[in-house]
Amino acid sequence: MASAPDITEMPSEAVSRYLEAIYYIDAEGDSVRASRLADWLGVSQATVAAALRRMTENELINISAQKEISLTSGGREIAAEIVRRHRIAERWLTDVLGFDWLTADEEASRLEHALSGQVADRLHEMIGRPRTCPHGNPIPGSEPVPGSERPLVGLKSGEKSRVRRISEVAEHEVPDLLRFLGNHGFRLGVEVEAVELSRGAGTFTVRVGDVDVAMSVDVARKIWIDE
Repeated sequence: MASAPDITEMPSEAVSRYLEAIYYIDAEGDSVRASRLADWLGVSQATVAAALRRMTENELINISAQKEISLTSGGREIAAEIVRRHRIAERWLTDVLGFDWLTADEEASRLEHALSGQVADRLHEMIGRPRTCPHGNPIPGSEPVPGSERPLVGLKSGEKSRVRRISEVAEHEVPDLLRFLGNHGFRLGVEVEAVELSRGAGTFTVRVGDVDVAMSVDVARKIWIDE
């Protein structure tokens, strides 16, 4: 039997991408399956099957009889460390270097594999130990942000709330979402007001400042606001 994963020995970049994707999808309460990973990573089903087989042998994941994929305790520890480095890098890129959300996310995806845990810790300390990434998702190992959340699509017409976070899943699966939101005034803590839910068109319109912004209902489910 393979030995338990060692957090001091990070996996290859390819395996890290699988662990990170599984972590993000699971964090949103979605089912993780091979087909979803193939779409997420832009690879074939055969490539995913081979990778999952190796990850199972290395005790990073479990696959249920229903073909649902979950992280083992060791796999989750490593995945959380990868996500931690990514989100710390994002905060440095936005807060210190002034990059927009989308560029910071793309650059952090490159940096996360180069940063050591020690450098990530120092960087986190230098930027003031933020609890979340620029779009509000928690940095693993940090104190949780108090309060509860609900999806933006749950706002009733005329009701107001404030943006709490943007789902990592939506960021990945909706190209340029971060840039779209940034260009339309979305920021963490910004007030939004529900204008109209059009079930026929599948759109949800909200007011940010004095501008009405229409988006798909699916995207509105992936933007989280204060309860």
